[in-house]
Amino acid sequence: MNETQRQQVRENAKYLREVRPIEPEEINEYIEGTPHPAAVRQVLQEQAPELGVIEREDGAFEPVDESPVSVRFDGVDELPEQLSRKVENLVIDRFGPGWPDGESGEQLRRLIRDFKERYLAGATVTYDEETAVGYMLYHLSAYFAATQYVLADLLEDNLIPGHLRVLDVGAGVGGPALGLDALLPGDVLVEYHAVEPSDATSVLTGLLETTGRNFHPTVHATEIEAFDPDGAVKSPADESGVFDLVLFGNVLSELDDPASVVKESLGWLTSDGTAMVLAPADKNTAGQLREVERTVEREVGASVYAPGVRLWQDEQPESESWSFRRDNDLITPSFQRQLDDGKRTVAEREAVTKGSSSEQSKATDQHTTTDGRIQPAGSGEFVNVDVQYAYSLLRRDGQTAVDIRADRSRVAKLKETERHVTDRVDCLVLKLSHDLTEAGNPLYLVGDGSQKVDHFAVLTNETTLNNDIVSASYGSPLLMENVLVLWNDDEQAYNLVIDEETIIDRIPE
Repeated sequence: MNETQRQQVRENAKYLREVRPIEPEEINEYIEGTPHPAAVRQVLQEQAPELGVIEREDGAFEPVDESPVSVRFDGVDELPEQLSRKVENLVIDRFGPGWPDGESGEQLRRLIRDFKERYLAGATVTYDEETAVGYMLYHLSAYFAATQYVLADLLEDNLIPGHLRVLDVGAGVGGPALGLDALLPGDVLVEYHAVEPSDATSVLTGLLETTGRNFHPTVHATEIEAFDPDGAVKSPADESGVFDLVLFGNVLSELDDPASVVKESLGWLTSDGTAMVLAPADKNTAGQLREVERTVEREVGASVYAPGVRLWQDEQPESESWSFRRDNDLITPSFQRQLDDGKRTVAEREAVTKGSSSEQSKATDQHTTTDGRIQPAGSGEFVNVDVQYAYSLLRRDGQTAVDIRADRSRVAKLKETERHVTDRVDCLVLKLSHDLTEAGNPLYLVGDGSQKVDHFAVLTNETTLNNDIVSASYGSPLLMENVLVLWNDDEQAYNLVIDEETIIDRIPE
């Protein structure tokens, strides 16, 4: 279809969208040369973001409802079957049908071990096409789930519009994009822009083929520092910015100056937009996320929407413990199980037997993890179903998920805990962890946004009046009355001891 015909399709669609649903079979009669309805449909699909229309199941187009999206979210159990099949097909296309076994399986396992080891060491990971496939196998499902849990909080707070303009910085193989698509109803118009400079785009574009009919992806194969936001979005945005949502999905550690990039991206947000930053739940990356969060807050006045809301005005925390959220484990994807159970080559088995004879290696089909431990095939080294992550939601409008602030006349400020050691006090805090102990008294990281060192709530005697510390969700505000303040010299932190004399109330958000 030539440009004149395309323009005629647009003009007819703009007129009809105000009158009735747009039928390709109707429009083609008014187009020069009477093109086939399928050609008209293709133009409408391409122009949907600019026209502000969605495609219905019956094939007609209608104006999108731009009001906030409402959806019921019950958590994530597993990767959808369609997406799981697509992953396996992409691996087969690259490595053949017997990919988990022999030399191809060996190569994939070696790649995964290598990028895990380099990542933990803080070294740079180069994402060629083969590494991207390994990354997809190991990380995709967990990132797919984590994104949905965080975005579900924004949905609950009516902060996701029906026409959503998204920028995904360092999109990788598409975990956040696919999670977003799975979470939102099919009648939401998503204008999605991925910025990804590596060869991971070959995997990303393949996986984006599974998204819904109203999910419109564009992949920009460039570094974020060279990205032009003004020329990217086709639909009109508000005067303050271009994107309703900017995603940083597990990418901060790969940027040369992550704080500068996040600061600049805040200027690309619409007046009601949010920047969502995710990082793995390890000390280095989660700690870096908090440093970036505090830098952006301090230097450009961004507000921390969640989870570490500042409960005291003009205060900023300086504590060092990393805060992360944990959700239910996923059902193991079949492709992870296949790779974990894959038949090792003789070379792979002999190369990793450190201290074991090759005959023993062949008999037990052993291999070694990145920290030198020998594990048998099928031990779970290549299964990654843990959904735990650090995150920050940043905004420019001052809005926060917790709409309460502490009052010095009622509660103690954690910044001043030193003066209350061995005393009992009342305080207003956020629950910032799951139970951090494997046995013994439950232990939770808490904060109020003013703390200079770490504070941990220790439950020594659970009662019906204090068990909200157990049942409260991550990020929930809690009023803690009559907690005993102690200094923990071993951990260089304060313990807020919760016993039978303590009352804890969850504050409505």
